[in-house]
Amino acid sequence: MSAPVLAIDYGTSNSLVAGALAGKVIQPLVLDATADDPTVIRSIMFTPDRGVWYYGDSAIQQYQDYAAGGRLLRSVKKYLPEPSFKGTQLHGEFRSIVELIAIFLRELRSRAAVIFGEESSSVVLGRPALFSLNKDDDVLAEKRLRDAANLAGFKHVYFLAEPLAAAYEFRHQLTEEKIVLVADFGGGTSDFTCLKMGPRDLVDQDVLSIGGIPIAGDMFDGGIMRHQIARHFGSEVRYRMPMSSTDLELPKSLISKMCSPADMSLLARNDLLGILKDAQRWSLSEEDGKKMNRLFLVVEEHLGYSLFRSIERAKISLSSAAETIFEFAFDDLKLSEKISAIEFEKHSSHDVDLIVGAMDSTIKDAGLKYSQIDVVCATGGTAKLPALRRALDTRLGREKVREHRHFHSVVGGLAEKAKSFSSDS
Repeated sequence: MSAPVLAIDYGTSNSLVAGALAGKVIQPLVLDATADDPTVIRSIMFTPDRGVWYYGDSAIQQYQDYAAGGRLLRSVKKYLPEPSFKGTQLHGEFRSIVELIAIFLRELRSRAAVIFGEESSSVVLGRPALFSLNKDDDVLAEKRLRDAANLAGFKHVYFLAEPLAAAYEFRHQLTEEKIVLVADFGGGTSDFTCLKMGPRDLVDQDVLSIGGIPIAGDMFDGGIMRHQIARHFGSEVRYRMPMSSTDLELPKSLISKMCSPADMSLLARNDLLGILKDAQRWSLSEEDGKKMNRLFLVVEEHLGYSLFRSIERAKISLSSAAETIFEFAFDDLKLSEKISAIEFEKHSSHDVDLIVGAMDSTIKDAGLKYSQIDVVCATGGTAKLPALRRALDTRLGREKVREHRHFHSVVGGLAEKAKSFSSDS
């Protein structure tokens, strides 16, 4: 029997693995037994010492428990199209972004090997419709991901756009040919494909257009942090250095890192810690000093992930409620903040407009009007965001929109594609 061909949905927030063996699709594998859904592993790594790595929920637990420090790496995928991000220093040595992603992909390959009984040398990898709006950066991102897969041990690497992968899986729900818009709203990107499809195999000519934008779930979490939570952690503090008459604020670049789920752990860097310590020591009010103390607690106790998980829970709650309560507690730190759906939609409206604009462009590139779309396949966790759902309903009609396996549709389609590379030997 031939070796398995893996199907890997390597996501900004979560990852899944399925595959094909002897011409048959293998359903998503159990990757993290401690997770709410064991087939979904969070795209997170933690390294306390050189050569020691933890992944998924285990990485989070070890990061929170490990008193001696270490580095938590999350949302590494978002840096693939950034030429300026080469990698990072870990335990005294430089690790490139290709190496970092290869470490994670190698772990997925190893866990799959335990289930299949052998390691696979072939993989179908999902990729966003567009890693970047800049063509050169998009090419760079795919090359980096291919190099990482090769370094992880895959000799044969095939790519499939994530919205097209969702279409591969969704076609089984159709009984006749339709014009379909696949809208995949993930953690790092929002991707769209317009295509002709029915209950048959897809061919290249079926794809009418493909598009997307690197804005999705993480950006909305960061927006809640920036507009409603960050002030509790010093984003608005003012301080004055000794022998100076100038009031200072935290640099905007530092606040951007504070408001990014992927970057908050970078506040532990020595250069940034120096700025934070100055703001703490020379803050102009006792209240500002308390806010800086909260931020230091988050940094020193490795609470960034937990903080953003609380923000994410609040965001999810707003999908079905007019308001919710953000709550975060650790020892003596206890925060409670009411967040209204109206305020959330107000400060997230620009990002929603950009996502919807990318969808509009995809339809236009297909030479179609919205009235010519028969069915919408909406997938990905961010698809539940009310503002995005309203945009879909308004443009296409609620009766056309079908929510489809938010976390498993892409990996299911990748496995369908992997089947074409798998056969009896």
